[in-house]
Amino acid sequence: MQDAGVKETLKYYAKELKLPTFGNLEEAVREYSAGQSLEEFVLELLKREYDARQEKKRQSRLKRAHFPLTKTLEEFDLTKLQHVKPEYVKQLASCNFIERHENLVLVGNPGTGKTHLMTAIGVKACLLGYKVLFYSATTLASELKEARDSYQLRRLEKTISGTDLLLLDELSYARFGQEESELIFKVIAERSERTSTVITTNLEFSKWTEMFANATLVAALVDRLTYHSHILNMNGKSYRLQSQKKRHNST
Repeated sequence: MQDAGVKETLKYYAKELKLPTFGNLEEAVREYSAGQSLEEFVLELLKREYDARQEKKRQSRLKRAHFPLTKTLEEFDLTKLQHVKPEYVKQLASCNFIERHENLVLVGNPGTGKTHLMTAIGVKACLLGYKVLFYSATTLASELKEARDSYQLRRLEKTISGTDLLLLDELSYARFGQEESELIFKVIAERSERTSTVITTNLEFSKWTEMFANATLVAALVDRLTYHSHILNMNGKSYRLQSQKKRHNST
């Protein structure tokens, strides 16, 4: 009965002090060695608590990023990139470009892995402690417009500007009106030289006038995106098309 009471009291204080590792000592006690000092045992408990908290933070950052799918660099076949060296991608995946407030633009035809690569870098950034947000271009434009209509625009802009890395996917074929163009431009302009933005697009910069309301805005947008930036030529064979052909041939 006394042991049960001590355990319950221990769990109570562990909960109140937000130290869940200390509330469940059975596993730690099993690994306790005879020659281990009390200080070493407590240190091991503190290390477990620290590791558990770090993992919880990592999972929280991944959840807040709103990735549609979790992709990793290990799942990406870098050898299939026709115009980008694998070593260069691995260097970007270190996420040092975020510390330097540099941007990354992945340009290429559909199916070449742009979204996968962008997501993988975003996941790596989350694991390294950076705050990340993932948006498709159309979703961002829609949410910005809705926020303006409901007088919540500044709150949304503040959330986006407070992230270390903004991932903007599929800035390609959608046509944005004047209001949407200005809202997207403002988001990207406010991040310039302060934080980092990664964009995937199927269109070369000269064709961005097909998306946005006027050429002057496009010129200013491209200027801010390409200043202190890495531009990756992702053109090549479509991996999705090749995969579909393989599945079709195997059936």
